Amino acid sequence: MNVLLSFAAALVSLRLAGLLARSRHYAWAGGVLSFAAAAGAMAWGAAHGWDALSFRVWYLAGALLSAPLLGVGSLLLWGRRWAAPVGLVYVGLAAGIAVVMPVHGAFGSTSVPHAQDHIDALPRVVAIAASSLGTVAVIVVAAATLRRRALGNALVVAAVAAAAAASALTQTTVAAAAACFALAAALLYAAVRV
Repeated sequence: MNVLLSFAAALVSLRLAGLLARSRHYAWAGGVLSFAAAAGAMAWGAAHGWDALSFRVWYLAGALLSAPLLGVGSLLLWGRRWAAPVGLVYVGLAAGIAVVMPVHGAFGSTSVPHAQDHIDALPRVVAIAASSLGTVAVIVVAAATLRRRALGNALVVAAVAAAAAASALTQTTVAAAAACFALAAALLYAAVRV
């Protein structure tokens, strides 16, 4: 069941990322594409067991990229053009961290691995800081523009909440985490359509 739900979440997120990119919401499309990659890595890990490569993909997409890209997308919609180059630099930094971070410990199951068991503190601190800043950016922009886009902003905040729930649930139930990734992608797409 975990494999099917994770794979379905990856497909839904991938489709919605394409629709967001077509509407020129590139940073949000990147965030939703990150949901797709994280859900795909969860499907792979649930089906074949986790290894260092699937863990790196999952960590890059789910922990390092998704929330920061949503924050960049919100800032860009708010007219803060400086967010685009900052976001691009951060994506490069995050990719570099994911490629070079030492991954240690044994991967012996189909459960999502605990980051603290496999990577050092620096990648975890970067992920926490970047995700926190991305989430704060989404909430600040939603609050600042609430009068103009009440429903759209509510959907964006709900999408971020669903993404946060997905992150929290990966350690307990992969199926629920995958469903939350798909829900976050759908809510974000609905916010753009509104």
